[in-house]
Amino acid sequence: MARNKGAKGQESRARLLAAAAEQFAGLGFYETKISSIVAQAGLTQPSFYLYFENKEAVFEELVGHFRSRLQELVTASRLESGLQQGEVNARVLGVLETLFRFFTEDPHLTRIGLFQAPEAESIKAELAALIRDNLLEEQRSGYFRSTLDMDVVAQCFVGTIERLTFAYLSEGAGSPEQLAVQVVELFMRGMLPEK
Repeated sequence: MARNKGAKGQESRARLLAAAAEQFAGLGFYETKISSIVAQAGLTQPSFYLYFENKEAVFEELVGHFRSRLQELVTASRLESGLQQGEVNARVLGVLETLFRFFTEDPHLTRIGLFQAPEAESIKAELAALIRDNLLEEQRSGYFRSTLDMDVVAQCFVGTIERLTFAYLSEGAGSPEQLAVQVVELFMRGMLPEK
């Protein structure tokens, strides 16, 4: 039932999506009303129905966008073979910064996709599987110890990313760069003092 009507229609649709993301993130799915979405977007209820069949449709589109963008980012982050160890650390840092930046660029979408959506757990499971696949390939390239269980490492990464996003990024208590540095220090260098 979704419809586009040129540039003005695309702008209206984008305003509806942005307003819906903010409403859902703040109130949750069940407390969010179409009337409050259109009021925030500065549009009318009939205009909402030009683009979305119902509240569920706009919510599902937001979740789908979050899920696909996250998959794209992780898939594109695999390290190619032939890197030096110093380059590996820098690239892992860059990957984590990119992920954390994605979560901060649209905090409403992040709250919906990582925490509120009924499929949030399956999104995180997919994220862990994509990270595991990347890590296994990178392990074969010799970047990581062969004795590490990359499924466990991937789950640790997802748990860390999820918790830091909730505890720091959503509260504005840390920047993507600062958090990425801390995660790389922990995962790549460990907690033991330098010798």
